[in-house]
Amino acid sequence: MKKLLSFALTILLLAGCSEDKRYLRDALKAAGENRTELEAVLKHYRTVDNDPQKLEAAKYLIANMPAHYSYRDTAAINSYYRKALEILGTGPSPDWQRDTLRQISDCYYWELSEDTISDVKVITADYLIYNIDHTFRQWRTRPWAQHLTYEQFRDWILPYKVAELQSFDAWRDILSSYYSDSLSKVPPTDYERNTIYGAIEIVRNEIQYKQYAIGHRVIWEDRSGIPLRSAATWTRMTFGSCMEYVIMGTAVFRSFAMPAAVDMVPIWGRNSAGHCWYTFLDDCGREQVTINSLIMPAGQQFYPYERIPKVWRSSYTINRDLVEYCNRAKYVYPFDLCRVDVTERYNLTSDLEIETNPETVKGLKDKKYVYIAMAVNSFGLEWFVLDYGKLKKRKACFKNMGRNMLYIVLGFDGEDLIPISHPFILHKDGKVEYVGDEESPQTVSRDLRRKYYESYNVVDMRRRILGGKFQCSDRPDFKDAVTLYTIETTDIPHLIELNAARPYRYWRYFTPNGSWGSISELSFHDANGNKLFGRGIANPEAGQDAIDRAYDGNLLSNFEINQPDGNWVGMDMSKPTEIRYASVSPRSDDNDICPGDEYELLYFDGEDWNSLGYQVAKGNSLHYDDVPLNTLLWLRDYTRGNNERPFIVRKNGEIEWW
Repeated sequence: MKKLLSFALTILLLAGCSEDKRYLRDALKAAGENRTELEAVLKHYRTVDNDPQKLEAAKYLIANMPAHYSYRDTAAINSYYRKALEILGTGPSPDWQRDTLRQISDCYYWELSEDTISDVKVITADYLIYNIDHTFRQWRTRPWAQHLTYEQFRDWILPYKVAELQSFDAWRDILSSYYSDSLSKVPPTDYERNTIYGAIEIVRNEIQYKQYAIGHRVIWEDRSGIPLRSAATWTRMTFGSCMEYVIMGTAVFRSFAMPAAVDMVPIWGRNSAGHCWYTFLDDCGREQVTINSLIMPAGQQFYPYERIPKVWRSSYTINRDLVEYCNRAKYVYPFDLCRVDVTERYNLTSDLEIETNPETVKGLKDKKYVYIAMAVNSFGLEWFVLDYGKLKKRKACFKNMGRNMLYIVLGFDGEDLIPISHPFILHKDGKVEYVGDEESPQTVSRDLRRKYYESYNVVDMRRRILGGKFQCSDRPDFKDAVTLYTIETTDIPHLIELNAARPYRYWRYFTPNGSWGSISELSFHDANGNKLFGRGIANPEAGQDAIDRAYDGNLLSNFEINQPDGNWVGMDMSKPTEIRYASVSPRSDDNDICPGDEYELLYFDGEDWNSLGYQVAKGNSLHYDDVPLNTLLWLRDYTRGNNERPFIVRKNGEIEWW
């Protein structure tokens, strides 16, 4: 991959400024022995098929081809795809199929991704002509494609591949044939068939139907083996990331001349994950987006609660600005050469001029290019690079940055990227607020209860304990139950004092109506806080598995019952027992402070993270003195979990998560 990138750049940088003819000449030169194949395509559209538009399309594809690449060992990758077809749809589950293919790829084909070759050196004239002729025929005949201009057709349909490493197979014919059943049944005059929105929804439903028929599993793990990039494997694909499904779906849509593209956010504004989806152009020229791969129809409100720093569109066209950057930068970050910035179509954006540290800038090895990043603080990462910019008179300049975000500027010191600005917030109104730039900030004492912000789901689950009751009884049916404590706030103590008048045998937590049970952990304690053990019990509708999950010590497993009301879980102590305290944990994401875990609170001084002390949690909160206000903070858990987010404590005591 790195070798290919270097090769592609070497070729592209020879091309000069923006002259299309120059790029075409250099692409032909880069083709080496394969030049005759490319020239045959140009000759074909000058003489045999004298179509000026097709000739222009061929020139465009060839001129931008050096930045696109395939596996060098076609025999090996085809062997892997044959094995994949034997496994897909035949195993006990999509997860088993994924794990099996990952094992095969790791054992036998792990070198494939490291050995790639530019398409310009291997593509054949026949394949390129086939793709050009196929797309033009579809564009000119399909009723839902006839609204497209040539430029839109070129960008959204024409390319011979949707993703890198895609096989040179007849994917347009294979996919359009496999997914055409529903579309072919619609009468030619039907409204839906003659509009792009209706047609693409028909095909999407067909994809959904056939995928779920053979098994469908979205894989969120970082890696699931060598990606499936052939038409045959796409028709049998039972697992994949959001990216894999979107690439497959976009290929299907383009096989019908439906203008579709892949958009992606590399990382959300307040978590360490990214996402991708497909976008298409409707008959009115509007871009319609999805919110969840191929699962939902396009046109719905797009993730209204997420913060969006950058959105990139995958393109066939080489980004010439990036070529210039790669040519001149002393440190080259591995940005995708074929991407388009479409952030302003999803979020309010601003062009930025950020103050930098003059002394730090003096020590930089590259005083032309700088980088804008987000604080990640998850999975061992501190900063995530989003884009590059230029340093002008000690100000770092960036374009089209999403608002309501916290950023930092990095520069190259000869060895690594280092902070050269204070963190700053780009507010919703476009104003910039620098964070932690005071020499002697005010400090406060603060209790911390989490290391990660509360999502909507976490808040909803936490509210489900409101109205919950701790009760005791001498009867297993609790007909003489005594209520000792009713939960009235989500801010409950780690140990709830019960103060029973005497010992009882049966103890329980009665969940509020409408909560479906919904707790993660329950425990009972003596006067010294020691945990007591008995036999887990619950209402008859709860099975033993549900009861066990309430006592397994895992905050990500839950006691939950398939009925909203009348649920409870407790313990039979076998004899009357004095219980002084109880503890209940609502369902959560396991980012609350956990007793026994080791934590460290850090603050950022503009250059590095500094410790405010280690603590082992004794309850569900941590107390820290001398916490600096309006400064970027980071609470680390060294015992468990990967999710941590930076935050700021404001003067009013409120915590802002970033």
